[in-house]
Formats: sequence, C-alpha cells, structure tokens
Amino acid sequence: MSEDLLKTFGCVPIQHSSLLAVLHDYKTPNDKIHRWLQQGCLLQIKRGLYVVSPQTSGELWSLPLIANVLYGPSYVSLDYALFYHGLIPERVVEVSSVTTRRSTFYQSDVGRFSYTHLPLPYYSLGIIQVTSADNVRYLMASPEKALCDTLLLTRNLRVYSVKGLENYLQQDLRLDFSELAQFDVTLVKNLAESGTKTALLGLLVNLLESLSC
Repeated sequence: MSEDLLKTFGCVPIQHSSLLAVLHDYKTPNDKIHRWLQQGCLLQIKRGLYVVSPQTSGELWSLPLIANVLYGPSYVSLDYALFYHGLIPERVVEVSSVTTRRSTFYQSDVGRFSYTHLPLPYYSLGIIQVTSADNVRYLMASPEKALCDTLLLTRNLRVYSVKGLENYLQQDLRLDFSELAQFDVTLVKNLAESGTKTALLGLLVNLLESLSC
C-alpha cells in the first residue's frame, strides 16, 4: 500500500511537504520517509527533495526535469544539450545547466548536476520547452543557445577570426556542421547583441551566414 502512494508521483521530483501531505494519516510520517530511503524506494536529490526509484514507480527518471527543479531558475544547456540536439557525438554523464543565480554543483545518488551563471538579458533568450516521449516537460537551450552558452563559458577560449572559430568547432567540439546550416541566424544575432561577449558571438553569426550562402 505504501509503495502505491509513491507510484502516484511517477518520475517527478517530490518536495518533502508533498510527501507529508500523502502521509497525513501516519503518526510519524518522517519515520516512514526514512524507511523508504533505507529501502531504496525513494532517493534523496538534496535536503527536502526526492525522487521515486524506477523500480518502484515503473518510470525512468528525467534527469533534465530534475535539473530544472533542483536549482532554478535554470535550463539544461552546454554539452548535455549539444548532445541532445545531435551537435556533438559524445554522450555526457553530467547534466549541465545555466542559471541567473550563482554557479553551483550537486552530486547525488541520482546523478551529477552543474549550474553556471549567465546574466540577463542574455539568459532569457533561446530557451525552449522539450516534451519527452513519456510526456515529461522541461526547459532546455535551443541548439543555437547551447552552442552560444558553450562559447561564452569555455575558459581561455582565444578565437579572433571566423576561421579560428570554425577550427575550434570542428577540431575541439567535433561539431556536426550539417546541423549548423539549420541554425536560426536571427536568434544568434539577438544573443550577440545582448551584451555578453558580442565580438565572439558575432564571429558565429558571420560563420553561419557564410554557411547559408
């Protein structure tokens, strides 16, 4: 019966207050939560935030959704989003996100989650809502935004020409250039004009325009 209570949450992250609400008939609900954790039916993402194990819920976790809920406002980006969009070949383990808050990192039984700060108004552009095959919705960078975020947040990136940028994308990121041809150049221009490393993103605009010729 108690596991049936957990199944109602599916793969969605659960606040401690929500668990207390479904356990309102229990005299010691926190003891019950502790037993679920010991049994592995429930896993703690951070203090006060949990997720039901796939073995109990019958549903796989959505790591991007967990990333959105774990620390916000945020959206999934960088290598995780680049791989999702088919831009880079290597699957990544860490779920990387961008946030308007300070940069931080979480390690839990569920996975590794990193958050890197980027400022407004740049932050608010190019965020899309993704709906998975399981009808789970979460926020992620568009392909254009994920690449721009990567360029902005790569340390010691010394690129001063379109050719230099092209070499970096091909040799270091191993980016699929056939996907670049589908990019929304207007969005990249808007990102470049937002005031964050305008010259670097301007090189990307020039590269994209050359690919469309």
